Amino acid sequence: MESRPPLPPFSRATAVQKVRLAEDGWNTRDAAKVAMAYTPDTKWRNRTEFADNRAEAQAFLDRKWRKELDYRLIKELWLHGEDRIAVRYAYEWHDDAGNWFRSYGNENWEFEANGLMRRRFACINDMPIKEAERKFHWPLGRRPDDHPGLSELGL
Repeated sequence: MESRPPLPPFSRATAVQKVRLAEDGWNTRDAAKVAMAYTPDTKWRNRTEFADNRAEAQAFLDRKWRKELDYRLIKELWLHGEDRIAVRYAYEWHDDAGNWFRSYGNENWEFEANGLMRRRFACINDMPIKEAERKFHWPLGRRPDDHPGLSELGL
């Protein structure tokens, strides 16, 4: 049986850990790897797109990261319950024409007992920015531990 610790019920510490692990995964931009954090029958709403299983979630992620280039994400715990976590996040990216954006969002997550995410509901807004306004400066991949989070950046 698949398992993705930390497992519910979440304490504040394990919820923070779960959020950081999700951030780290998404910053890999490896759709196949990220999709494994979700149940085979996961349900997603992301903007105007819906996914009804892991394969559809992976296809969504493949499309996303082909469009959102040089993607860098920061997530922050907002609230947690026994098997649910709410996060806020921001990510920076550019399109193939070189236009930069900072996307702000909130997600609600629900987990199975094995730690896989059963449901993910995301609301996101994109704000055009100039390249000089970027705040997320680290090599592609995992955000370094010493890089400020959203609150420290005033976001």
